[in-house]
Amino acid sequence: MNKKHDHSYDTETRILQAAEKEFFEKGYAGARTASIAEAAGVTHAMLHYYFRTKDKLFERIVSKKISMLGDIILCAIGENSLPLEDRIRQGIEQHFDFISLNRDLPRFVVNEVLSHPERVDMLKTGVQNIVNNLLNNLQQEIDEYAAKGLCKQTDARMLLIDIVSLNIFPFIAAPIVKGAIGHLYASYDDFLVARKQENVETILRKLKIH
Repeated sequence: MNKKHDHSYDTETRILQAAEKEFFEKGYAGARTASIAEAAGVTHAMLHYYFRTKDKLFERIVSKKISMLGDIILCAIGENSLPLEDRIRQGIEQHFDFISLNRDLPRFVVNEVLSHPERVDMLKTGVQNIVNNLLNNLQQEIDEYAAKGLCKQTDARMLLIDIVSLNIFPFIAAPIVKGAIGHLYASYDDFLVARKQENVETILRKLKIH
């Protein structure tokens, strides 16, 4: 029974990995389920048995990425045992690292939203769950810090947008960034290390935490 379950899990995992690569490289319109099945080492019929349609497969991949991202941000910034400064720093760094491991994701999402505006609702639902769970507590804590003179009064919603914008830009505009300042660093990865630290310091300066 366990072997059957493990085999099913492995098959599903292979399909998802192959589909993620296909979607990110070719976009939704260009992705072909036949190519995904071939890359996953399964039959076309088996792929449809697991995921029914191309839409279902696409939604599973995007929702999984959003869920992973939400868990990372909530675990980092929502960890009340640490000082606010440490949690903000940790949240920025872990969000940046997640994008660095999924470098095609930002451009893929933007392209899909521009090409298929109807997908916004699917993305919005997942993102709203993350934002709603995070922002209320974060805003309350910022208000308390500000009242004690420990940081600048800041809108938590704008703060979150600042963090996401700063972290996503180096990846969504990678060709421009590499062309403009790539020669100043030994590699693009070296630039990313420096950029992550700069993003942290930029946000902490905005908050003026002390």
